[in-house]
Amino acid sequence: MSDSPASPVVLDVWCELQCPDCHAALDDVRALRERYGDRLDIRLRHFPLEKHKHAFAAAQAAEEAAEQGRAWPYVEAVLERTAELGQRGEAVLVDVARELGLDAEEFDTALIDGRHILIVDADQAEGKAIGVTGTPTYVIGGERLDGGKSQEGLRARIEEIADRLLAG
Repeated sequence: MSDSPASPVVLDVWCELQCPDCHAALDDVRALRERYGDRLDIRLRHFPLEKHKHAFAAAQAAEEAAEQGRAWPYVEAVLERTAELGQRGEAVLVDVARELGLDAEEFDTALIDGRHILIVDADQAEGKAIGVTGTPTYVIGGERLDGGKSQEGLRARIEEIADRLLAG
């Protein structure tokens, strides 16, 4: 029997793609990815807020990007353009797909036929059930960390929990 590597620690990042706070959180997400590599499974979870009218479409587009194998690059690219998304709407989502070399027509179709709506709805329902009220919110090791008001010290706290869980 070979020693299989310990399964990665899961970090759920409840996020919405028209949220400036989620854009600010990207540096933390990148730093965590760099520090832990595949020992930390960083999962994007959708929590579109009603005040951002393109957030729900953006969440669906992120699912299409995941389908096409480029979830995080897409999410990061859209978050770099939250203001433009607010002004130009769904056209930005298709533009970003095109710029990343994804099948932009498929994005367009996915937004029209709503094929990813159920995933987004399920994430949102689960988020509400566990007390997510704003974004970004992190869940790791059963602990919820709310970054919507302040992200001060959150990365250190996530690292502390991850290190403890990985030490197991």
